[in-house]
Amino acid sequence: MKKMVIMGLILSAVTAGAYGNDDGISSFKIGQFEIFALVESERDGNAGILVGADEAILQRYIPEQGFRHTANAFLVKTPRMNILIDTGTGSGDIIINKVKSLGIEPEKINAVLITHLHGDHFGSLQREGKAVFPNAKVYLSKKELEHFTVSNPNQGAVAALAPYKSSTVTFEPAALSARRKPEILPGVIPIAAYGHTPGHTIFQLESGRDKFLVIADLLHVALVQFPMPSISATYDIDQALAARTRQEVLSYAAQNKIPIGGMHIVNPAMGTVEANKEGGFIFKPAQ
Repeated sequence: MKKMVIMGLILSAVTAGAYGNDDGISSFKIGQFEIFALVESERDGNAGILVGADEAILQRYIPEQGFRHTANAFLVKTPRMNILIDTGTGSGDIIINKVKSLGIEPEKINAVLITHLHGDHFGSLQREGKAVFPNAKVYLSKKELEHFTVSNPNQGAVAALAPYKSSTVTFEPAALSARRKPEILPGVIPIAAYGHTPGHTIFQLESGRDKFLVIADLLHVALVQFPMPSISATYDIDQALAARTRQEVLSYAAQNKIPIGGMHIVNPAMGTVEANKEGGFIFKPAQ
């Protein structure tokens, strides 16, 4: 089983129209949308962040040589606009430079969607108090904004959002079970995925009949949390809720055959999800 899980995560190539590059940029197309996963950083992974993963679980799913951990953002090109989903930590302007390498200057970003206000997701929003994306509106959930700027202020988040004070748009993400899920932009639907943070939001992208789900920080150690979604990470503010949300979202993606992309899934960071016979899931990376 251990070999099967690892091979499924590392070697599968199942999704037509997707490709990955050695430069840390991968692409996936749905309808008229082009989705690019942008790797900001890659390092050795740390299974110690998992809560309740005993030695037997780690031996079953983590290879002896260890595993890699990445931090990603997503660029979405639509016929109407350029959308950035999260911005990374901002280290070395890596995300900004990768956006430029795809032919888009920061001034041409029309919208920045923030999944949640942890530092590795909003870091490129501002430089020296000025907006990096001067013509963009910044979208984030009302609950997330209130938590990290009022109830439990994160000064980094406050500073990052300050240049966008007049162009910040808040919203109430729809419940995953809701029959009607309103768009905030054409083809962009925010969905509540609480637990990791109080307002943690994932985004469903739709073009024609095709869909794609950006799952943000739904999981951090893919090798363990896909097959065992009940295991949360120390980064999750509400670990029990995060586990329930992870199970629900992955079940939704598997049942509806919606490809996904995640901020902490290794390059190409995108692929498909299938349910296994043990109550967990198998992730098959796109290639």
